[in-house]
Amino acid sequence: MPGLQAFNSALAEELRPLLTECLAVPRWVDAVIAARPYPDVDALAAAAEVDLSADEVLGAIAGHPRIGERAKHDGVSAKWSAAEQSGVDASVADRLVAANLAYEERFGHIYLVCATGLTGERMLEDLAARMGNDPDTELRVVNGELAKIAALRLRKAIA
Repeated sequence: MPGLQAFNSALAEELRPLLTECLAVPRWVDAVIAARPYPDVDALAAAAEVDLSADEVLGAIAGHPRIGERAKHDGVSAKWSAAEQSGVDASVADRLVAANLAYEERFGHIYLVCATGLTGERMLEDLAARMGNDPDTELRVVNGELAKIAALRLRKAIA
């Protein structure tokens, strides 16, 4: 999708798959489409700031791979995820696997962070810090991370 003007004028059904790759929450996808036209890219990216329900958060993260793993499907979001996690190297891979398992045991879902620009060491630090959260607080943190990811992906989608 080249450019904001094309995004603003595209048919809703053309945008739905692309937006779902940015954030797999149907209510959000519908809201982003309904709010067009966007005056600029920053306004579009701001649409990623949304308060999701617990079920929406859990549904949205279901399609994300664990940090350090490759996506189980092909497509644009799998490519984005690989690029976003490029800071994970082999030296921390085993520790990330163990930390991910502990996190999943504690919270019942995968650890999710906006990994763009973060090293594997920084993600391990973040994961460890978040282990002290209660489950409701952690869902709010994940909501914020999903918003960051969606904003980055929206910018990529129209670039």
